[in-house]
Amino acid sequence: MPADTRRKRRPPRGEFERISLFTRAFADAGPDVIAGPGDDCALTRPAPGWLLVSKVDQIVEGVHFSGAFRPEEIGHKALAVALSDLAAAGAIPRWFLVALAMPEGVEDRFLSRLAMGMSRLASQARVSLVGGNFSRASELSLTVTTLGEARPEHALRRSGASPGDALLLTGSLGGAALGLRRLAEGSARRSSAAVRAQLTPTPRLEVGAIAGRYAAAGIDLSDGLLQDLGHLCERSEVGAELELAAIPMAREVRALGAEASLPLALRGGEDYELLFAVPQARVAPFVRAAARRGQILSRIGRVVEGHALRLLGPDGPIPLPDRKGWDHFG
Repeated sequence: MPADTRRKRRPPRGEFERISLFTRAFADAGPDVIAGPGDDCALTRPAPGWLLVSKVDQIVEGVHFSGAFRPEEIGHKALAVALSDLAAAGAIPRWFLVALAMPEGVEDRFLSRLAMGMSRLASQARVSLVGGNFSRASELSLTVTTLGEARPEHALRRSGASPGDALLLTGSLGGAALGLRRLAEGSARRSSAAVRAQLTPTPRLEVGAIAGRYAAAGIDLSDGLLQDLGHLCERSEVGAELELAAIPMAREVRALGAEASLPLALRGGEDYELLFAVPQARVAPFVRAAARRGQILSRIGRVVEGHALRLLGPDGPIPLPDRKGWDHFG
């Protein structure tokens, strides 16, 4: 966080003043929220017969964001990464809670801007803030719990993929990793699509809302394509083959050339695109349904028997890199 945002210009607000300042940026919840911010617990009313789908995610200063991030971008990213997991599960987002830990001296303006970035995305996603917690800490962190709904027959898990399923991917890869590199180098332009992919990722909620009708398994790509595909294969007890020529890369990434672009696309992480295993008969209908919502699905490989993950180039298999993606403790 930029140092100048922490200068004290007035007596510090107390915990409850800060909560009020933060929550005023969010629209009032709808009739499905019986009790929200201000009560000990949120009370919500899920749709009859639907499953409640829950996800908690956290972003921490110095790990997931730096001083290059504006407050609005921090708030946006904190909510976006948690919403992405709901989309991968085939769920429709409904509510969320925020646990915000911050150092002493954070100014009112910084907190208001952080809330505004989060509330804009919440409005776009039609998801309501229903509670959370504030505490003091040595660095800024936001823990977001998102709650959504899915029909029992449409809820997706990492398990469920079968040999013969196609692997379909939303969007393109590598942009967020390239954006992170440029921010670290100090060469970032906010007009760059790669930098925007890092600062304000877009959760693919339109695809997630319909994915359960077509896909057998799903996962969001937070830690890199190879890493996250490996998780899906492990839970489904299958292997996979990826066709390198079919993997869509962000334009700025592809412009770097194959040697530099492949590591970013395969293991860069933080793209928050969605990867689905889809039975062959449902591939074409899924692609068409996504296109009607303005979303592109690319077929990048297939699920196979066994447990191996293979990369297929124009001349045959390509060795896997030793590091397949992001590991917080690796």
